Amino acid sequence: MTQVRRTTAARRAALLLVTGLLAVGCESSPPEPEPTPQSSASPTVRRFAPGQPGAGDAYFPSYGNGGYDVREYAIRVRYDPARDQLDGVVTVRATATADLSRFNLDLAGLTVRAVSVDGAPATHEHSGAELTVAPAAGLPAGNGFEVEVRYDGKPAPLENETLGEGGFLHTEDGAIALGQPESASTWFPVNDHPSDKATYDIEVTVPEGLVAVSNGVPTGRASADGWTTWKWAERTPMASYLSTLVIGEYRMETGEHRGRPVVTAVSTRVPRGAVDTSMERTVEVADYLESVFGPYPFGAYGGVVVSDSRIRYALETQSRPVYSAGFFRAGENTGIVAHEIAHQWFGNSVSLQRWQDIWLNEGLATYAEWLWAEHQGDGTAQQAFDSAYAGAGQQIWRVPPGDPGADELFSASVYQRGAMTVHALRVTIGDEAFFRLLRTWAAEKRDGNATTEDFVLLAERVSGRQLDALFDAWLSGRERPDRPR
Repeated sequence: MTQVRRTTAARRAALLLVTGLLAVGCESSPPEPEPTPQSSASPTVRRFAPGQPGAGDAYFPSYGNGGYDVREYAIRVRYDPARDQLDGVVTVRATATADLSRFNLDLAGLTVRAVSVDGAPATHEHSGAELTVAPAAGLPAGNGFEVEVRYDGKPAPLENETLGEGGFLHTEDGAIALGQPESASTWFPVNDHPSDKATYDIEVTVPEGLVAVSNGVPTGRASADGWTTWKWAERTPMASYLSTLVIGEYRMETGEHRGRPVVTAVSTRVPRGAVDTSMERTVEVADYLESVFGPYPFGAYGGVVVSDSRIRYALETQSRPVYSAGFFRAGENTGIVAHEIAHQWFGNSVSLQRWQDIWLNEGLATYAEWLWAEHQGDGTAQQAFDSAYAGAGQQIWRVPPGDPGADELFSASVYQRGAMTVHALRVTIGDEAFFRLLRTWAAEKRDGNATTEDFVLLAERVSGRQLDALFDAWLSGRERPDRPR
């Protein structure tokens, strides 16, 4: 957004936006009539139309799809690293949000062999990353339906618009599926936008001796005929870009903390030492953040450390973040662990409705690093703010974190100025209201999606103060704001 202030014009614009979002799922072209059986009580003829091949995100219009809401993905894949061959069967359980004659799923770089809807064969067309499915009969709004897609091929990465190469990466000993803002569509058919969260059941079959790690709770493992199937379940709604698949030679550690499984895996290419110590402190970091943000939102803990020159970042994949080994080359690094674990609340449990509001994820997670450092006795959050404020280059002030644009989605402004915005809010409303706000935000938006406007309204409700000027300066302005008082 360009302004946070809620003027009358802004309210009208918001109403128009809501109206537009409610219309997602129907194209503007003439509808395709397909009458359903009539009864004397309901003589209305339904008119079915195609769902939109995009979720309507201003930054990434082609991401995701309209017209339905996914409840669950059941993913069954078999991957042979020696041949770089993936075979998959995925069941998508969803509810139509419009009367659909056809709908789209996102699937890139693989070959679709068969599609069925509610057990009946469906016609389909696969072009680029768009899989268009036409069921034998229209899907009425409000009705649940089940799609099964059988597919195979050599999965390939995407040239990601912000982080470079992402998605499914073939490695020397296996594969890594990872990336933001998109990656899931490179290994399974999906509604690939964070506004459509769902639960996941994942089974991955790989050559015996290799590890296959994904999200959530481990639900079993079985070997036969030289292959091992690893089973995982994420029962809490998850945005698709937070799904991951890591296959290869890893040293895996399992345990339990507060009744939840703890699973960590570190590439055998990474020497033992600081990396293992850092992973071991994951639950310690989570417990501290729980004391600040409220109950930990997921059913498992853990982390995965990969060794691949193409991955130079960490990503908050749900319940089990993935880290580049480079973060631990200089020694133990619990700061990066604090950042990714904080995302389990802010970004994962409370997810984006649109990519424009990425500062809500990264600003709060960066601020959690400052809080963790203070907890460890490594300087206060105020000192971290002062250092960031004094050291910020002009580019940080030129890019508004509340609407950075797609090209600046992961810029220093989003992270550092985002965290400075959080601290400015804390100084302005005081510690009691500030920490109550964080816990209320995590509790009220748990398992859902939210926007900057939602956060501003809650901050004003909790603090009892009007905060337009603060958020306008820190999120929308293109000049250095004054220090908060």
